[in-house]
Amino acid sequence: MNFSQDCARRAGGISLLLMMLAAPALATGIEPADDATIQAQLDVYNSENPGSIMALQPFRNDMSATGDDGLDVTLTSMNPNINSWFVLRVQPEEGRAAFYHLESTDPDRWQLSVELRRGAPTLVIESEDDRVRCAPWEGRNSELDEARAEPLPFAPICDDTLYLRNRVSGSYTTREAIAEFLRENVIFGDSIVNLIKGTFYQDAFLETSEEVETEDVGAVVEALGRADLDRFPVMRASPGFDLIGAEGGMEAGAWYAVQDAPGIYSSVMQPGMISEDILSRSGETNWLDGVESRADVYLVAFDMSHFEIGYEVGTDHPSFEWSSRPHGAGRNWNIPGPDGFSRPDPLVMVGMLSPSLTDRVAATFTGGYKRDHGAFRYGDLATFNHGHHYGFMVNGTVLSRLWPGLSTIYVTEDGTFGMTTWTQELNDELLPHLRFARQNGVALINPDPETGEGVPGDRVTQWGAGNWSGSADAQLRTLRAGSCLREVNGRQFLLYAYFSTATPSAMARTFQAYQCDYAMLMDMNSQEHTYMALYPENEDSDWIEAEHLVRGMAAVDQDTRNGTIPRFVGFADNRDFFYLLRRE
Repeated sequence: MNFSQDCARRAGGISLLLMMLAAPALATGIEPADDATIQAQLDVYNSENPGSIMALQPFRNDMSATGDDGLDVTLTSMNPNINSWFVLRVQPEEGRAAFYHLESTDPDRWQLSVELRRGAPTLVIESEDDRVRCAPWEGRNSELDEARAEPLPFAPICDDTLYLRNRVSGSYTTREAIAEFLRENVIFGDSIVNLIKGTFYQDAFLETSEEVETEDVGAVVEALGRADLDRFPVMRASPGFDLIGAEGGMEAGAWYAVQDAPGIYSSVMQPGMISEDILSRSGETNWLDGVESRADVYLVAFDMSHFEIGYEVGTDHPSFEWSSRPHGAGRNWNIPGPDGFSRPDPLVMVGMLSPSLTDRVAATFTGGYKRDHGAFRYGDLATFNHGHHYGFMVNGTVLSRLWPGLSTIYVTEDGTFGMTTWTQELNDELLPHLRFARQNGVALINPDPETGEGVPGDRVTQWGAGNWSGSADAQLRTLRAGSCLREVNGRQFLLYAYFSTATPSAMARTFQAYQCDYAMLMDMNSQEHTYMALYPENEDSDWIEAEHLVRGMAAVDQDTRNGTIPRFVGFADNRDFFYLLRRE
């Protein structure tokens, strides 16, 4: 190589270096751990006693930086595949460490890491086109101190890229408890506009989605068809929704589009109307009694091509300690809970929808059993795997292990939604990629292995082995709610059903009549526990109006002089819940 060629080569290398320096850095954040680390953490996850909420995270990984003054900062991603929940540990050279539960306001955009900058640890929150550096622990009245002092479940920090999740008291159903919560936690008044999009959060998380053309609702109603009933009377009973075409009543088993709520449909029926071809099948369920045969059932269907689904744990339920139900070999008295702990510290459960999602929320409904009811007292499932406490996870973080054999609603990192009986094979395949999951008992309906048709689960008639519970006076027939998954022409529909009084057999027969592929129990015994609300689109107002599957459910919301603040969306609640978001 001659001198001219060498100069040209060097000049080209310098130009390439300058181009690389000028280009935006690719945001990487905390990468997944290596295979050996994940396997070691999985071994702890699968052990008899993981011992802590952190030890229960098989895919966690962390980054640390230590400053010149000895301050050590460690940022742990609970699941780098999901990139949503983080634990920040701030350890001064002398004194106790402080822990903070952080949540990304936009996991698809922001990547988090820690770096040493001018001798001091710094958080780096970056995307492909932006970068935020912050050290929210610095100063006498640090940003983290101020955020923790806020009476907010979600307190924004670091230029609104992160939330600090704060401990708040979940609102109970009495008006006094709700009013007390609002007095203590809503400084600027009762308005939900102030609470969510106004004074506290301002417009930092407001997004305006482009309008999309919706298909003819009549075509979807036709695709859903009618339930398999022997008779289709017009019923005076109607849900608390404004429906299209139901001014004169609702024909039993038919579907009606909800006004101003694209992709949402409603139906009503009574189990006694179900086709004799279904009711007469012997050995599948118990016979329906005269009361539940005449009891109204209200249903709502969500066309999942329009929605994303998520799950959030309440401030109190489901909890983490032992259920009182397991006995014998199903319970280990030497550990404080089935996963080795009774509290989720340093994680914080808030029982409220993230304010960054409020502008897209379409519906909410309560989750499953409380922890004390969410395990088996009788039957084989009571005697191993710690009594099969119902598992749950939020934002890729395992809060209670998922057990094979239990009915499970789940969502993966790519948005795939499913409902099935959990297996060890599914656990091995999906656990690294799960964003949300909630277990609740055993199947009401599952696919027949030969025909694929939805048929009653094998424990529907077994009160103890199915852990179906009952009313306060031990009656198996009681107010219940359930959900099912149905596929129509390759499109998923999620159905949520409110049974004014029913046994598991009546629920299974109803879901059969609606051609469900899989169905499971949700909760029971009161309208608080079976609460379901949707929020129609209203371009003329910032106010979030709630319409309820059954009008009596509105009593759980909070009435104020400025309007009604809906549960789960406007204030923290003690119960867990699912939410549906309109797709962007």
